[in-house]
Amino acid sequence: MRTDLTAALFQHGLRRAASADRGAFDRAVAAALDPWQPELLILAGFMRILGPWFVGRFEGRILNIHPALLPAYPGLDTHRRVLAAGEKHHGSTVHFVTEELDGGPRILQGRLAIDPADTPDTLFTRVQAIEHRIYPEAAEWFGEGRLEYRDGAAWLDGKRLTEPVLLGFD
Repeated sequence: MRTDLTAALFQHGLRRAASADRGAFDRAVAAALDPWQPELLILAGFMRILGPWFVGRFEGRILNIHPALLPAYPGLDTHRRVLAAGEKHHGSTVHFVTEELDGGPRILQGRLAIDPADTPDTLFTRVQAIEHRIYPEAAEWFGEGRLEYRDGAAWLDGKRLTEPVLLGFD
């Protein structure tokens, strides 16, 4: 099925739109997704900021994973920034996508202790291993109907998450 979706995206001009403005790109992706009627969009390594129109169209149905313990260290180059700040812990956050970059309601975090010998490259590898565990977990919660986006917040098992679920990988 992934091949079919990829073909559909390119058929709808995504390749051309990728170099166009954000609005054209968003419209091309939405046009390609419409026939599929997705219940959930999962971004991983997407590295594009989706515009307000797209986010609004799929509100509450887009998950992202970010390599930091949000709300700390949104944006790029998190591993280097965490090390430069002398942090003791690092990790990754699954969150709902909103118009605010890396600012949507946090769902699940995986945390690990930083080793004094860590480098940005070793942290990348260690955090990515956590991402491979927590992202499927959050997606499964959504698929089971346990996780939802409501009133601008993440809800798990009928309870509003004021803080994300935290899993330690120390």
